[in-house]
Amino acid sequence: MKITDARVVVSSPGRNYVTVVIETEDGITGIGDATLNGRELAVASYLRDHVCPLLIGRDARRIEDTWQYLYKGAYWRRGPVTMTAIAAVDIALWDIKGKAAGMPVYQLLGGAAREAVMVYGHASGADLQELCEDFQRHLDQGYKAVRAQAAVPGLEKTYGIGPADRTVYEPASGSAPQEDVWETSAYLDFAPKMMECVREEFGYGVHLLHDVHHRLTPIEAGRLGAALEPYRPFWIEDPTPAEDQSAFRLIRQHTTTPIAVGEVFNSIWDCQQLITERLIDYIRTSVSHTGGITHLRRVFSLAELYGVRSGSHGAGDLSPVSLAAALHVDLSIPNFGIQEYMGHREQAREVFLTSYTFDDGYMHPGEAPGLGVEFDEEAAAAYPYDPKYLPVNRRLDGTVHDW
Repeated sequence: MKITDARVVVSSPGRNYVTVVIETEDGITGIGDATLNGRELAVASYLRDHVCPLLIGRDARRIEDTWQYLYKGAYWRRGPVTMTAIAAVDIALWDIKGKAAGMPVYQLLGGAAREAVMVYGHASGADLQELCEDFQRHLDQGYKAVRAQAAVPGLEKTYGIGPADRTVYEPASGSAPQEDVWETSAYLDFAPKMMECVREEFGYGVHLLHDVHHRLTPIEAGRLGAALEPYRPFWIEDPTPAEDQSAFRLIRQHTTTPIAVGEVFNSIWDCQQLITERLIDYIRTSVSHTGGITHLRRVFSLAELYGVRSGSHGAGDLSPVSLAAALHVDLSIPNFGIQEYMGHREQAREVFLTSYTFDDGYMHPGEAPGLGVEFDEEAAAAYPYDPKYLPVNRRLDGTVHDW
């Protein structure tokens, strides 16, 4: 089953996505997601100029060999651009293998380890009343787990506050990133009040999550985790930048609040210490940024040995192809925790035809062969690339801070 064509399609059906399309001599087509939010064209170039030409003539069935060839053969290993490019190829090859076998990908991964995958949605508001209204909307839709974010009083803009459709909030068009202003003390005072408000309104029968988005020092994160313990959060996400994995020891010393990190990780080496020293409770690496299905399974297998569960990134900055691939992995692994599900804008549904389903707070990838997603290139052509940047964060004194 030799590969006869490999191409890259950049489109913007509601937001920018990079899609890899691989064709074989047998007439089977596979697709993969190569989207790296804010740096899409870097991955597209890496694929077009350096990876796709190497795929022609290779056996599409040899997924592991192709993964090693692209990872070790480049010499310059790891990094978000390289690993996102490899992931897209890997996902497309699993899609091809599933279609050739006539089975959904999760069956090739060992079959279902559960009936469906619990997902969490994003509730937000400009104030606590608006947050609670949005939280209730999620409960009405059947969600069993909801992330809560609300605007911090005194700050002009707060991360995680979405528009009416709740499917996108961070990219801004223009020739340069927008700049937000941040003040940690205001956030640390407000976050416990927000979580208390949600618990008083909705009780403890729903899983409550919160994203810190890398903005605290380890000791500040420990203080926040301790303050939130009475409200029993399912997790706090990315409490501090994780480049220094040992910093999480300090957080562990000060709180029992569960910790989730990893959406910006791109290899098993980025989280090895966090997992093996049990410094986190959930690993949030995504299938499209961590080398695809092949490498993500290695991350989750390591995590299983140390009692760490999955909680993969699944925001709207990844296409429906990525979400489908994540659901196949989620359904098959023994240590699944939860899956992020933010949804996609209406335009994306014109371009990506999906077979996964959402029902009463759970999702299933479906029984279609392969990933269960079809890509309409003609429809994608109607949505050309739209340059966007992620914001930049500054403290009140002008210092650049983690966004």
